[in-house]
Amino acid sequence: MPDTFENLRAFLELKFRQYNSIDFIEKDPILIPHLFSKKEDVEIAGFLAASIAWGQRGTIIKNAKQLIEWMDNAPHDFIMNFKENDLEPFRNFVHRTFNGDDCEFFLWSLKNIYQKFGSLENAFRPEVTENNADTKNSILNFRQTFFELDHMKRTEKHIANPLKNSSAKRLNMFLRWMVRNDKQGVDFGIWSVVAPSQLVCPLDVHTGRVARKLGLLNRTANDWLAAKELTENLKLMDVNDPVKFDFALFGLGIFEDY
Repeated sequence: MPDTFENLRAFLELKFRQYNSIDFIEKDPILIPHLFSKKEDVEIAGFLAASIAWGQRGTIIKNAKQLIEWMDNAPHDFIMNFKENDLEPFRNFVHRTFNGDDCEFFLWSLKNIYQKFGSLENAFRPEVTENNADTKNSILNFRQTFFELDHMKRTEKHIANPLKNSSAKRLNMFLRWMVRNDKQGVDFGIWSVVAPSQLVCPLDVHTGRVARKLGLLNRTANDWLAAKELTENLKLMDVNDPVKFDFALFGLGIFEDY
């Protein structure tokens, strides 16, 4: 383990450059939005892939591809134009605890968002306040909009709520994909709704384990407070783009079992 702060920063920079590579896209759920170039297709495909991004990555990719195929490989056109009978295949979808009822509601909610806002990005736009230092308000605004249609209570668990101290790993990962723009071909950088400096590091069992081992995280639970603690420590290394180190932490945890 690096023995000084500067050595730690140099180590994480090295691992960031190693894993922020298109060579790793094929093994990651970010592969799904990379199938598209149109902004609306990218954000819809990315959102759906991120929404089911827990469990085996191979299964995540397979199931996300299935959703895209049912949308005739044209997510935006499908969302804007689908009719009730077009949803039949989706009603049998299952990924872990995300089932056909959840899937159908997600499609109706996305239709509502695009009809009202014209883009998924605008649904994440936070109100202008002095307390927009991170993604919390963006996620809360989005969550309120997403569930404004009638829905089953169980579906709410699939959109994280920071007010309940969820780490919001999948939403923060999705926001990283959409917001970061370092022209390395992995993250898309097609949104300006929040700045890279406002992103919160996606926190799961792998990044949490590595972060604690490196002394970047003391909190034992993988919750919102822990994600914030980790991000604040990463800001000491890069205040403008702290979440770039997600590549390093995740790569160390997954590929090197650090």
